[in-house]
Amino acid sequence: MKATDVLVQCLENEGVEYVFGIVGKETLDLVESISRSDKIKYIPVRHEQGAAFMATVYGKLTKSPGVCTATLGPGAGNLLTGLATATLDGLPVVAITGQAGLDRQHKHSHQFIEMTAVMRPATKWSVQIKDADTIPEIVRKAFITAGEEKPGAVFLEFPENLAIEAVPPKVLPIPEKQHVMPAPQTIQLAISCLNQSQRPFVIIGDKVIRQNACQEANDFISKLQAPVTHSFMAKGVIPKEAPNNYFTFGFNENDLVLSGIDEADLLVVIGFDTIEKLPKEWNRMKTPILHIDSQPPDPDEYYPVAVEIIGHLNQTLPMLNASDDLVKSWSPSGNLKPKIEQTYQIGLDFYDTTSRPLSVENILHVIEMLSPENAVVLSDVGAHKLAIARTYQPKRPGNLIISNGLASMGIAIPGSIGARLARPNDPVICITGDGGALMTLSELETAKRIGVPIVIIVLNDGVLKLEQQMMKKKLGKSVGVSFENPDFVLLAESFGIKGLRPQSLEEFEKMFQAAISSRELILFDMPMPQS
Repeated sequence: MKATDVLVQCLENEGVEYVFGIVGKETLDLVESISRSDKIKYIPVRHEQGAAFMATVYGKLTKSPGVCTATLGPGAGNLLTGLATATLDGLPVVAITGQAGLDRQHKHSHQFIEMTAVMRPATKWSVQIKDADTIPEIVRKAFITAGEEKPGAVFLEFPENLAIEAVPPKVLPIPEKQHVMPAPQTIQLAISCLNQSQRPFVIIGDKVIRQNACQEANDFISKLQAPVTHSFMAKGVIPKEAPNNYFTFGFNENDLVLSGIDEADLLVVIGFDTIEKLPKEWNRMKTPILHIDSQPPDPDEYYPVAVEIIGHLNQTLPMLNASDDLVKSWSPSGNLKPKIEQTYQIGLDFYDTTSRPLSVENILHVIEMLSPENAVVLSDVGAHKLAIARTYQPKRPGNLIISNGLASMGIAIPGSIGARLARPNDPVICITGDGGALMTLSELETAKRIGVPIVIIVLNDGVLKLEQQMMKKKLGKSVGVSFENPDFVLLAESFGIKGLRPQSLEEFEKMFQAAISSRELILFDMPMPQS
């Protein structure tokens, strides 16, 4: 059996369903081996960055590593942004690329660059396969490394001359995962810490979703009755209607939740990754912290840990919830919750098709109102990402995807393809700016070819609005942020996709309602004001 056949057997053993990529000379045998698999489908894409984005979102939604592939040199290099996104955002991905044969790696050679060195800072593990007999061990380690906390990307490089070596078939068994649990005395310390506080404030992070602890977190929040906020990537954990929900924090400006956090005498931080926001920016008072996580925190003077509970969250939180006396009901001053709801335009009280403009917030109200509970929404990066983080309230945890680690523009369209393959029965809605859309719009051909129905909403204002706002604030003017766009409706139609351009909020509501109930790939061109 040739080495690439063994590699594919190992991928099958790991439960891989899709491999996203572009074939090249150094991966001919790998892709041919995949084509003969009964369990894995190869998805040819239009750009390797798109392949990596598809794999990252697929990995996020399935909680199993997404897989992407590319040839050597420029092909492998194009994966870099997507792999760095996976590592910073905590998404499991395994990338497999070709490489020049071992017989020419000591020379200046066509398309050869040491990509394992390039990828090392952007991944959890970057390694070249040097012996075909080690493939089963390396693949097993790659999937363990990509999936264990904190999840991220693994980069495997496969020299061309090894691909056709004859090796015996072999896969390694996958043992059942064992989760770390905290000691009972640590739980008692945490309960004592809570009992000594008068004004605890709960901060929820994305690991609560990743570790299937949403119900346990809500049980804890209901029992404690203290105010709670969540990061961008943890939206949906707390139901919108929860009485102690103070919504999203982590904005650079007008972060209203911070005034409530400032009043707390204890911060209960559950599964929060400081990659989203450093403690200095939200724990301005250096308030003591009850750290509840599967990993210890980094040393930080703005993160003064009073008690540290280390364990898998869906097993740790029930141990806390077993306590009968945890009620710490209080409210921040200044009528903060209604003020947040008013400023962030949360809820349908702000929605009226007859008098409201075609703004990002109103578009989000339509999506929230008309989307079914199982709809998956992907946000690209830009000014609209902040509006989504403030205004949009998903109906389920994990069904709003925001890249807030590396915060990569261009992730939404290819990511939506990965989302639809991960959730074939759930509607997928992609919200992107015109800047991010044109970075990866070529993947519309991929979506059309493989038949994935996605609703794509392009917010079209011809400007990098967030950069425009930052430049005007810092410099009093903006330069280099405006551009001209193609006709997105005609462009969509050239791909064989339905393109729509509503001229009013009422018209968008009718079009979107029809689109979300159809099984079509549809692109909305949403004309937006530049200012």
